[in-house]
Amino acid sequence: WLRRTTHYLFIVVVAVNSTLLTINAGDYIFYTDWAWTSFVVFSISQSTMLVVGAIYYMLFTGVPGTATYYATIMTIYTWVAKGAWFALGYPYDFIVVPVRIPSAMLLDLTYWATRRNKHAAIIIGGTLVGMSLPVFNMINLLLVKDPLEMAFKYPRPTLPPYMTPIEPQVGKFYNSPVALGAGAGAVLSVPIAALGAKLNTWTYRWMAA
Repeated sequence: WLRRTTHYLFIVVVAVNSTLLTINAGDYIFYTDWAWTSFVVFSISQSTMLVVGAIYYMLFTGVPGTATYYATIMTIYTWVAKGAWFALGYPYDFIVVPVRIPSAMLLDLTYWATRRNKHAAIIIGGTLVGMSLPVFNMINLLLVKDPLEMAFKYPRPTLPPYMTPIEPQVGKFYNSPVALGAGAGAVLSVPIAALGAKLNTWTYRWMAA
């Protein structure tokens, strides 16, 4: 019972922290406040945050599919936050919910296809998560109605003064934010996935002590 309780506690804590990171990585509505610059930051932070919790959860249960379940938990939390801001009078597009589930499905598929090979899940699955999440999220951004108007007309109440939105300089920082986010995410998600796997080992050792 201690192992099971600790397991569920870890899942809730990591999923909540992942949602909080969404608030701070480029500020909820990634892309709008800092244009292309924040999309890269958001892509890296979300892909690493997704993979560390998803692979921890998946290896803990040993069942392919639990990474997708974990991503679903994160998504539900963010939709609740979106509904809360909408209820306060903010526009529907004030918060854009990240597309995490397809990337988590790729992680699950890797684990299943390699017959539950942990190292393949870390290397291949981590790479797939880092590469795919920026692509899915850029498609998601196409649904946002006039993102710059959202950024300037509705400044985030959680932002400190020094993070006041600035006019975008497309091409000045990065020529391709999707490619840069995918490349950096693919590289960084692998060691972070390894960390998630190691956390799983530490949890077992702590409970066995």
